Amino acid sequence: MTDAAPPPTATPQRPNLGDAFERLRPNWGWFVALGLVTAALGVATLGYLSVVGTIASVYMIGFAMIVAGGAEIALGMKARSWGWTALWILVGLLYILGGAFAIAQPLVAAATFTLLIGAALVATGVLRIAAALRAPEGKGMLAFAGLITLALGAMILLAWPVSGLFTLGIFLGVDLLIYGLSWISFGLRLRPKG
Repeated sequence: MTDAAPPPTATPQRPNLGDAFERLRPNWGWFVALGLVTAALGVATLGYLSVVGTIASVYMIGFAMIVAGGAEIALGMKARSWGWTALWILVGLLYILGGAFAIAQPLVAAATFTLLIGAALVATGVLRIAAALRAPEGKGMLAFAGLITLALGAMILLAWPVSGLFTLGIFLGVDLLIYGLSWISFGLRLRPKG
């Protein structure tokens, strides 16, 4: 009886991006349709539904905070010392309370979030302008970006608290529009040529 050599093992192939695109190509129309629906929702949110979009954004943030709070509490229960357990549970409860408040009072929460966004944009704009003054190269674009960010933050703050009614909705509308256009572009690139 002779010792037979073991059968050769197949070398695992690395994923190929071109193959993945080829598998998706027959479904290009679905990607375009998803993009059209998403972009249309973005346009509707920008055009007519910015207050509804703001409230929807606040609800999403509120639900996310509640889920994160539950996760914090679950992690706290697994902590090995009482000090860490208490800290994790406290943080989790604060998240849950913040999320519940956002859901119960979406307009107040929207005004608060908008105030924080406006202040953050102003601070970011000032920091970008300061960085541009110290940068050895590329001062112009960095300063321009800083001025735009500063101006957006100032517009939000100067119109506050009224800006709380529409700012988050506008952000959501722009996000949906850009996201939808990206799916349309992706689907059109998959479309078979010819």
